[in-house]
Amino acid sequence: MNKDDQDRIQQLLREALPPMQKAEPRGNLWPEVLQRLNVQPRIAIKSIPLLDWALAGGLLAFFAFAPMTIPVLLYYL
Repeated sequence: MNKDDQDRIQQLLREALPPMQKAEPRGNLWPEVLQRLNVQPRIAIKSIPLLDWALAGGLLAFFAFAPMTIPVLLYYL
């Protein structure tokens, strides 16, 4: 890249990313982090899409018919 290209990219970045108005955090953020960590997300069976269940069932059926593929899959994971 030459100097003109670098200047053009720098100008485009300055236009795309305006300067931050308030760079300092509004206070102690640690209590909010702890509160978010304490919230346990519930995973309901109803929230899992039907396609995911179908893919999982298909994978289990494939492993039932071809059990020698399980070590191969585990090797590549």
